[in-house]
Formats: sequence, C-alpha cells, structure tokens
Amino acid sequence: MSDTLWYTRCPVPTASGLAHSLGWLDETAQRNGLRFGVLQDAGPELAGSHYDHDLSGLIREGGNVPAIAARAQGAPTRLIGLTWIDESQAILVGPDSPVRTAAELAGLRIGIPAWAQDRPRSFPRAMALHGFTDALCLSGLTLADVTVVELSAERDPQVRTEIQRSHRITWGADELIRGEVDAIYVKGARAQEVAAQHGLRVAVDLDATETKRLRVNNGTPRPITVHQDLLDAIPEVVIGFLAQSLRAADWAAGDLAGVRTVLQRETLSGPEGVVAAYGEQFHRGLHPSLDAERVELLGVQKQFLYTHGFLDADFDLESWVAPEPLARARELVATGRVAA
Repeated sequence: MSDTLWYTRCPVPTASGLAHSLGWLDETAQRNGLRFGVLQDAGPELAGSHYDHDLSGLIREGGNVPAIAARAQGAPTRLIGLTWIDESQAILVGPDSPVRTAAELAGLRIGIPAWAQDRPRSFPRAMALHGFTDALCLSGLTLADVTVVELSAERDPQVRTEIQRSHRITWGADELIRGEVDAIYVKGARAQEVAAQHGLRVAVDLDATETKRLRVNNGTPRPITVHQDLLDAIPEVVIGFLAQSLRAADWAAGDLAGVRTVLQRETLSGPEGVVAAYGEQFHRGLHPSLDAERVELLGVQKQFLYTHGFLDADFDLESWVAPEPLARARELVATGRVAA
C-alpha cells in the first residue's frame, strides 16, 4: 500500500478539483498520515495510472471512458461517486456550411479521431462517436448515414499535459477549417474559444436536448473511482476525500465567481470560454452522488463503449459500485465533522 494519497482529475468542473485548489485534499491526506500527490505533477512512470488506474493509492475523478475501459481490463477499482455537469457538447461545421439541423448531417463527412495505443487512451474517438451518434439520433439517422473520416490522434496521450493542452481539445478543428471534413464533435470551455476564434458554427447543440440519454458521453456522468487497496487499507482517507469534495460543492454553490476563477486555471481558458461552456448554474450541481439515474446513465455509456469495441470485456456495473464511503462522507458533512 502506498504512503501517498494520489489524486488525478481532468480539466473540467469537479468538486474534488475545487477541494484540491483550496488545499483541503492535502489536509485530508496529512490527517491520515499520508503524503499528497497529484498525478499531473508526477513523473512518467506514474502518469499512465490516469488511464489504467493501477496505482494503489489513487483516487481519480475524470472521464468515464478510461475508467470503464480500465475496469473492463481488470483494474481493481471501485466506483464511489458520480457527477453530472453539462459541458457544452456540440457538432460544429464551417462558417460557410449550410447545415443547421441534425437532419442535414446526412451524407456529410464527419471527423472521428483514430484509435490511440490502447482502449483507455482512445477517449477522443469514443467521445466523437457517441456525440455524433446522439446528434444523428435526434433526426432518426445513424452512423450509416454519414461518412466517417479518420483524424490523426495522439497515440499515447500524457496526463501531465492533459490539463495544459489547448488546441487538441477540439480534435479535427484544423481539418474542418481546411475543408477535409464537414463536421466535428467538440466539448468544453477551450473548445468554445477555438470555435469562436475560427468562426466555426454550432450545427447541433447537444446540451439543448432535454433527454439526458442523448447527452451521455465521456464526462456525463463523470465517475470518481478508487483503487480497491486504498479503500481496504485506509477507508477513512477515501471517506475524507469525498467529504471534502461535498464541502467544496457546498462552497461552490454560493461563489460562482470563485469557481470560475479556479476553472480558468484548470481549463487554460478565458472567462468567456468558461461562461460559454458551463453557463450560469453549473456551480450549484457539483455534488457527487450514486443515485439510480446516474448509475443507469453510466450503464448507457458502458453499453455504448462495449458495442463499439472500446472494452476488452463486459462487466457487472452494480458490483463496481461501493456506496458506503459516500454515505459516510455525507454523515460527516451533515454533522459538521469535516475539518476546516
């Protein structure tokens, strides 16, 4: 068992990311006799754990594609929370494109990132495939109604640069601008800024659909996972991590300006990109939960990934869930026993 509580996250709004920025996760580790480390700051020998979760002291809050794919490969992880933050998913077309509806995607060339070196690292491909699948579904279309154009992709994306990258967030923007494809899928704050910089236009706003199933993707819902060894050896640190995340979510609900300041650092975006991607109310819904709806929607994503070849094998979702740490964390917060 590691003597360090390791933490890794993606450049998006998360309660744990806020708790880290406020110094609360470090405090939790120290109270449990552990050092605190952030995987993005670690050496290359540990960086791959962001995708395969083989580091025994690791808690991860990030995209569900690597988390689900790692579990399918046999990673000894448990699911301890889920968050849902809509983050501006859209299908973009060029400034001169006549396409303005999902139905008009029929017959177009859509840009889909190529496979990475393994399934957990192929999240850009999974995101684009699911985004286009849902957009086409809005008009009764399928992937058979478009032409898939393979885009270049990072074969070995590195977690150390995931938060620092900028243009790679919009996979296919260059190809769209050059006219090599007719439409691409994008999400998030930096994607909004890139689209604005190049005059790209939203043809389908996936966030506008009221059907949550059509908004399921890599970040919706977003899982919090822990290595089984850490949960077995020091359950108190896992409970404390979740309690500090809940506490940070409570803080965020009353301080939109403060949350946006943190997000500008996390996403390397300006204030306009953060506002465009996340809107005015996202800071009120950062609390992790394991309610039935979120677990069901994660199951929708798991089935999509399995169907499209992103998983080594299927697995039982319910047995992955460990509800006790979050329940105990809520008790700590409710009774004011989370250290300030």
